[in-house]
Amino acid sequence: MTERGRFVVFKEKYAIAVSSRTIEGAFANIIDKNEITVIIRQDKIGKWAKKVKKDFILITFDMTLPFSMTGFISKVLTALAEQKIPIFVVSTFTTDHILIKDEYIKKAEKALIKLGFKQK
Repeated sequence: MTERGRFVVFKEKYAIAVSSRTIEGAFANIIDKNEITVIIRQDKIGKWAKKVKKDFILITFDMTLPFSMTGFISKVLTALAEQKIPIFVVSTFTTDHILIKDEYIKKAEKALIKLGFKQK
């Protein structure tokens, strides 16, 4: 499943915040019936942010994941859980992304490489 998969580790730090509105230029605005969660570069946090968790690094799986694929994120989460790495997952139409606190990033990179991914 992961032999040809690649992941990208972004250099910027990201924050995950609660907002009363969507924020233009954010990596993601996730809207559900209870709140709007905004994932944004940490240097773009503004007064709009109600609750903020900082110091996340974004990892994107640089590959298209078909809807018929099963177990992809499960394998990734299991490998990271075995290393005691907490994560925040975001899925899009074609791929998955994870946010990891910067203190765990080296450990996460090693776990993903061991799982068979290549780092881009």
